[in-house]
Amino acid sequence: MKKTACPKTAYQECLDKIYKLGRFGIKLELDTILNILKLLNNPQKNYRLIHVAGTNGKGSTATYIASILQKAGFKTGLYTSPHLVKFNERIAVNGEQISNKHVVDAYQAVHSVDIGKRKATFFEITTAMGFYYFSKKNVDWAVIETGMGGRFDATNVIKPQVSVITNLSIEHTDYLGNTIKDLAKEKGGIIKQNTPVVTGVSQPSGLCVIKQVAKEKSSDLFIYKKDFSARKNPGQNRYTYNGLDKRFHHLIKPLPGEHQKENLSLALAACELIFRTSEKTDNRYHLNETLVKEGLALARWPGRLEHVMEKPLVILDGAHNLQAAKVLGKHLSSTLKDRKLTLVIGILDDKPYEKMLKSLVPCAQNIIITKAKIDRSLEPSVLKEAAQRFTQSPVTIIEDVKEAVTHAIDTSKAEDAICIAGSLYVAGEAKEKLDNDLDH
Repeated sequence: MKKTACPKTAYQECLDKIYKLGRFGIKLELDTILNILKLLNNPQKNYRLIHVAGTNGKGSTATYIASILQKAGFKTGLYTSPHLVKFNERIAVNGEQISNKHVVDAYQAVHSVDIGKRKATFFEITTAMGFYYFSKKNVDWAVIETGMGGRFDATNVIKPQVSVITNLSIEHTDYLGNTIKDLAKEKGGIIKQNTPVVTGVSQPSGLCVIKQVAKEKSSDLFIYKKDFSARKNPGQNRYTYNGLDKRFHHLIKPLPGEHQKENLSLALAACELIFRTSEKTDNRYHLNETLVKEGLALARWPGRLEHVMEKPLVILDGAHNLQAAKVLGKHLSSTLKDRKLTLVIGILDDKPYEKMLKSLVPCAQNIIITKAKIDRSLEPSVLKEAAQRFTQSPVTIIEDVKEAVTHAIDTSKAEDAICIAGSLYVAGEAKEKLDNDLDH
C-alpha cells in the first residue's frame, strides 16, 4: 500500500493536515468510513468491543470499563474525544497514549485509502486511526466512545459485545433534534441485534424510545436504578454496588462528584455482561470485588472535576453543556461553600450559555470571563452581560485563558478556590498551562 502525504518525522505537520479536515465536520452517513475500513481490511473486526454513547459521562464510564478489563489481564484499547491538551489522548492502549510516531503511521495508512467520492471528516479519519492502531497493537478489547451522536456517528460501524447509553440532555440540536425523544433515537442507534444494552437514560420519553429500539433488535436492556444501582454507604465516602448478579461493597469512586456514582454503576453493569459470557472458559473473566477495586484505582479522566492544585484549590471541569453545568454548580455549592471561589469561564457559541451561567455564576464571589482559541467561542462581552444578570459579584474579562488562570491564582489566597469551566477547550488550555507550571 503506497504511503503518502506525511513525512515520518513530521508529527505536527500530520496534525495540521488532520485539523484542516474540519474539526467539527459531520456527515450523516457511514459509507465513507466503511469504505476506508474495508480498504484497511476492517481492523475493527480483530478484537472485541464495547460501545459507549450518551450526553454526559461517556468518557468516565468508558475509562472505568477499560481500567477493569486491563486489570483483569486484557490488552485494552480506549478511544475517546475530544482531547484536552494533546491529540494523542484520544487513542490509548492499557492507559498509554499513542506515540507521535504511531499517530503519523496511523494517519498515513488511513489517508492513503481515503479515496472515496467524499473525503473523510476529521472525526472519521481519527476514528479509523484508532481502529487501525488497536489492531496493530493486537488488543483483546477496545472501548469506543461515540462523538456527538450515535446512529450516524463514525464509530457506529462496530459490532460490540455490549452497548452503553449513559444519559440524555439536549445538545447539538442542528444534528440530533430538539427533543429528548429525537435524541434517544440518535443515541439508540448504537444498539445492535442481539447485543445487550446498559443505560442510565431516565426521561420517560427517551427511555420509551430506547426500550422500543432494544425490543426491535432483540437486545436485552438493563436500566440504572431498576436492574442495578449504587448507593453511598452511610457516613463513608464509599459505595455499595447492587448489580445484575454481583454485589460489591466499600468501593471508592476514582473520580470526584456524586454523579460519578451513576457512571460507575453503568460501567460495572457492562462489565458484568462482558464477563458473564466467558467466565467458565477463561479464568481472566472472574469479576470479583478485588478486581473491581484494583481496576477502578487505575482510572484517570482529566478535566472532569480534576484537582490540579491545592493552595489555592484549582478545579478543572469541562462542564460543556447544560446538564454538566448543573451538576458542577451543585458540586461547587455543596463542597466549596466555605471557600471564596473564583470562576474562570468560557463557553462555545452553540451552547445554552445563559442557563449554564445561571447554574455556575451564583456559586462564585469572583467571575473571570475568558475565550478558548477556537472559532466557536462566544465573545466574552456577551458572556459578561449575561453573567451580570445572575450575580452582584465582580465580573471581569481576560480573553486569553492562560492569562485568566494566572490572574485567578495570583489574586487568590491559599485557602481560596478556583474553578475553570464552561468548555473542554477552556479546560484544555488551562490544563496545558498548569501542567507546564507544575513541571518547572
